[in-house]
Amino acid sequence: MSQVPFITVEGPIGVGKTSLAKAIADYFQYHLLKEIVDENPFLGKFYENIEEWSFQTEMFFLCNRYKQLEDIEKHFLKKGKPVVADYHIFKNLIFAKQTLKGNQYKKYVQIYRILTEDMPEPNVVIYLHASLETLLKRIQMRGREIEKNIDPNYLKQLSIAYEQAMENFEKSHPHIPVLRFNGDQLDFVHHSQDLSYILNKLESVLKRSQKQ
Repeated sequence: MSQVPFITVEGPIGVGKTSLAKAIADYFQYHLLKEIVDENPFLGKFYENIEEWSFQTEMFFLCNRYKQLEDIEKHFLKKGKPVVADYHIFKNLIFAKQTLKGNQYKKYVQIYRILTEDMPEPNVVIYLHASLETLLKRIQMRGREIEKNIDPNYLKQLSIAYEQAMENFEKSHPHIPVLRFNGDQLDFVHHSQDLSYILNKLESVLKRSQKQ
């Protein structure tokens, strides 16, 4: 694990990634990197017609996340400043595999590999997961207009894909600690003891890494 903490929070839509990343940033006084979501001009159309707008949507996210990570590496990590992000760029492949077909997916993967081959890797990943019922409830509670047409079946398949992707990530990156938390059991937004539990677990991992 590198000396400069670079933490990413991952999980399906509505699970609380940004809320937790912000809480971590506030607690440890780390820089917060938030992904661009609402600014994606294709996202609303995507939720209405996934097949028609998937490639444009995924390419927008990929290019913006690439630029964000390039800037983070230059202005923070290389200067010894810790960062916590509310995404890991590997999520692009999770979403793309769900929505892109045939040659579009092949081309997308080629572009992804070119852009990410020298990107900074996180040294801790926090994976949040929850049932479909919990995800839908939290999406409804936050009331984003852009998400009102999201298909529950799409969200269900996305959660399954996340589970598979995280298992593969742990096998291919045994050197990167992955902390898993169940959003059905923990509500770190409304219960401070749940947030403290997560922060304590993360702090233990960070302390162990500093001793290595």
